[in-house]
Amino acid sequence: MIPYSRRLPWTAAENAISCALRDRREPYLDLTESNPTRAGLLPAVQLGALADVRALRYEPHPKGLLAAREAVAAYYADSRGAAVDPERIVLTASTSEAYALLFKLLCDPGDCVLVPEPSYPLFGLLTALEGVQAVPYPLRFDGEWHLDAAAVQFPPRVRAVLAVSPGNPTGAFLKQAERAALAERCASAGCALICDEVFADFALVADPLRVPTAVAYDDVLAFALSGLSKVCGLPQLKLAWCAVSGPPDEASRAVQRLELIADTYLSVGTPVQLAAGQLLRGRHDFQRRVIDRVRSNRAALLRARSAAAPWDVLPAEGGWSAVLSVPRSRSEDAWVLALLEEGVLVQPGYFFDFPSEAHLVVSLLAPEGDFSRAAAALAEVIRSP
Repeated sequence: MIPYSRRLPWTAAENAISCALRDRREPYLDLTESNPTRAGLLPAVQLGALADVRALRYEPHPKGLLAAREAVAAYYADSRGAAVDPERIVLTASTSEAYALLFKLLCDPGDCVLVPEPSYPLFGLLTALEGVQAVPYPLRFDGEWHLDAAAVQFPPRVRAVLAVSPGNPTGAFLKQAERAALAERCASAGCALICDEVFADFALVADPLRVPTAVAYDDVLAFALSGLSKVCGLPQLKLAWCAVSGPPDEASRAVQRLELIADTYLSVGTPVQLAAGQLLRGRHDFQRRVIDRVRSNRAALLRARSAAAPWDVLPAEGGWSAVLSVPRSRSEDAWVLALLEEGVLVQPGYFFDFPSEAHLVVSLLAPEGDFSRAAAALAEVIRSP
């Protein structure tokens, strides 16, 4: 037998939720759907932008075509008020690939990166595939989520700290004071800050204390990640980016090395790079419709909850999800299965590494009518512990 890599747990057992979904024959309302193209939120894109005749000539650049990097820089100026040098932008096929390139840049096998908990469940796989250890650090909740940099433990082989702003699924943005404290800790430990900002355009409320983007500062080596998947609702076009900031000499060294890594793969297609400017300029209608949908569905969820209900909706500042706290009288799996019996699919909190039970996570992208029916069913199931 071939001795396959031990990076991933290839033989993970099927859990109770996946078994129930496999065996279910009746339709259900899916409140786990996070793909806008499957939730009736197709962006209004002129497909002619992808038919540029210049795409027939292959002239790759390791960091991506200059015109596309200039379009990303213009996006930062327009959406964040941040001046980002196109020469400090590296294009990738996805934010997942951007993470992989950064782990190659910053880490040797056996090194570690710090990841927030709760957060995006893909971090464990992305790090494992690079031979890197993901070490969780806790986010603190006291009615809203906080990143307490002073409480974060930095192991000897830590090479980067990951932050997600706004968090997925918490919806909490990184605040300026939190970023400054985290940057100071990173600088002292000799490690970089990586900030995932894919949902940053989807703020539900304004807040002057919020970090506009991690690359608006130069006190520590930092990388900001985003892409067309969330910004424009176009995950299928496979264009993302990594913007770099920091002390000038350090940022230049990082970009030089990142360029060599990216040149090894050259993964981004020419047509989407040529169309990047038009696609990014056309993002506003899609984003408005998503924010309207998210606000409407969040309001429906709050209306479905009675004053005496044993469950609650945790506050959020942005993103596409809602987190529910539910009674601990059942496990999260049991709540998910009970809701599925009533025709509603949600996610258990442990998928997102919530440190304690009991939480459920719902996507707010479903069409309003479907979501209202699902919210009513959810309230009925969790009516009594």
